[in-house]
Amino acid sequence: QVQLVESGGDLVQPGGSLRLSCAASGIIFSLAHMGWYRQAPGKQREWVATFLSGGFTKYGDSVKGRFTISRDNAKNTVYLQTNSLKPEDTAVYYCNHRAAARDYWGQGTKVTVSA
Repeated sequence: QVQLVESGGDLVQPGGSLRLSCAASGIIFSLAHMGWYRQAPGKQREWVATFLSGGFTKYGDSVKGRFTISRDNAKNTVYLQTNSLKPEDTAVYYCNHRAAARDYWGQGTKVTVSA
């Protein structure tokens, strides 16, 4: 059974940073494609970043240069380092694993950027 558990969300001031974590179980993590999405209130879920098993990373235009996705295969964990946060980054952030055309999601962790 695939399980994804996010943590690290918090209230932070504009310009601040947070590191989000996603612990995965039930998958061969080193071979897994992992990603982060976010959903702001009243908006559709938005893709943020992807880290493929081969090491390829890609970012959405709205976070490029500010966010960094990384992974620790020994800990079965994928991270999202968020820097220079803006109020428009406020959202629930979800960890994603895609396999055989199926998406798996965590429960989300809330990030609020506000003065």
